[in-house]
Amino acid sequence: MAITGEVGVGKTTILRSYIKEIDQNSLKTIYIINANLSFKGLLKTIFDELEITLETDEVFEMVNCLHQVLIKEYKKGHNFVIIIDEVQNMPLETLENLRMLSNLETSTDKLVQILLIGQPEFDNMLEQNNLRQLKQRIAVRSTLSPLTQQESITYIRHRLATVGADDAWVFTKGAINRIIKKAKGTPRILNILCDNALITGYGNQQRPVTGRTVSEVIADFEGKRKFSILRWEFALPIAFALFLVLFLFYSQKSKILSIEKSKELFQETSITFNEEKEIKPDLEKEAAEPIKKNFTTITILERLANPANPHIYLSGSNIVSTKNSEIHDDKAKEVLGSKGVTIDENYETANYVTK
Repeated sequence: MAITGEVGVGKTTILRSYIKEIDQNSLKTIYIINANLSFKGLLKTIFDELEITLETDEVFEMVNCLHQVLIKEYKKGHNFVIIIDEVQNMPLETLENLRMLSNLETSTDKLVQILLIGQPEFDNMLEQNNLRQLKQRIAVRSTLSPLTQQESITYIRHRLATVGADDAWVFTKGAINRIIKKAKGTPRILNILCDNALITGYGNQQRPVTGRTVSEVIADFEGKRKFSILRWEFALPIAFALFLVLFLFYSQKSKILSIEKSKELFQETSITFNEEKEIKPDLEKEAAEPIKKNFTTITILERLANPANPHIYLSGSNIVSTKNSEIHDDKAKEVLGSKGVTIDENYETANYVTK
């Protein structure tokens, strides 16, 4: 059996509805979605659907194995149907070999039925001379035509009624007429236009949806409209406001983290050592008394620059306050603040260090 029809007329929808309604206990379905297969690839796909592991890679032996499986299932009262969707994409060589599957039968009954679903191009393919045997084996051929105007109206009303709506307050008469005229009886286009019109109407706070709104939707669908008030336009101010709130939130959070880090920096200062060294005078001044220098060092985790004097900083074991460095106690107090304390008064310079 072969069913053909234009894109969007509902071939696959009807097929899935059929599979859902049949008795799976007596009729087993093997659904092939990808038709672009070699004949060997088709056979492997069939065995995968049957959950059977093959022990051969030869086409002839694979067909015989399938025949034996179908006979066993037939004795159990099971029939099989192989459904191939988008059959117009199947290579000619594979189509020619389909007749091998159609020959799988007993003396009285067919062991497997083959249902071919495709677009009108498949009808043209069957007219080729090398597919004449396959054409002869197709007992039933059917074509799905687009819906008429009245069928389109009935279709829209049925879809609305399914969700508990009334087309009288959902669409104006002019809106429905424009949708039907554009869709030309194709259910898929009817669905798209109705759905987009409802969303746009909701965005414009419009009830019922008017013909003008449908015209805008059709222009969008065809890609012809350059400037328009689209369904998403009302959401742009909300999106911008949300972005602004998030930006301010994370900016403030970043500042707080920076302040906390600075506080931790100051809290982790500590004294490393107090060292007293003796420097002897120059040989020319042998009579001179030794001069003592006093050093106080501070350890800090990060380099701390002084804004007023960038060349003065604390890092590693740099001198904070000494007699000869000309850095006054005020500078140490400015850096250490309330954590500072004056060290031994015996030093020639009052050094200021951390507690």
